[in-house]
Amino acid sequence: AELAPDVVLMDIRMPELGGIEATRRITDATPHIKVLVLTTFDLDEYVYEALRAGASGFLLKDASAEQLAEAVRVVAAGDALLAPGVTRRLIAEFSRLNGTPRTPLKSRVGDLTERETEVLALIAQGLSNAEIAEHLVVAEQTVKTHVGRILVKLGLRDRTQAAVFAYESGLVRPGGGR
Repeated sequence: AELAPDVVLMDIRMPELGGIEATRRITDATPHIKVLVLTTFDLDEYVYEALRAGASGFLLKDASAEQLAEAVRVVAAGDALLAPGVTRRLIAEFSRLNGTPRTPLKSRVGDLTERETEVLALIAQGLSNAEIAEHLVVAEQTVKTHVGRILVKLGLRDRTQAAVFAYESGLVRPGGGR
């Protein structure tokens, strides 16, 4: 807190305070600080909980120094970052949970315009702004505007939280369908 970094690199397993609880405390107390979590294949069960705690991204521990530096830059810029394998496992976790959509979240989707809802669904499917722009045949800046409005309307911090919201609200189903 004293140093107020832009990004905190968080390990999941730590001796005194676990990474999920530490992430929750950091993001609750200082929402402007982004948390990038390091994970390994055997810690998959923690990915979902860390996202819900406010993590902005995940990188596997075997990432190169160059990948790590780029991940920090991406998260610092306000974008979400999920290693491809983590994204697949996150979707599998949503499939495993396969519960009914949480009603309070589902009702908040109604605050979005039809286009914003479409953009949110595409974010949840892992598309970048450029890919969404191409898919919707609009300018990338238009997509950025929609993303910004989605985050404000739903009170979300970043694209990662938007993707989690889309799944939890039932807007998107595991496997990419709406």
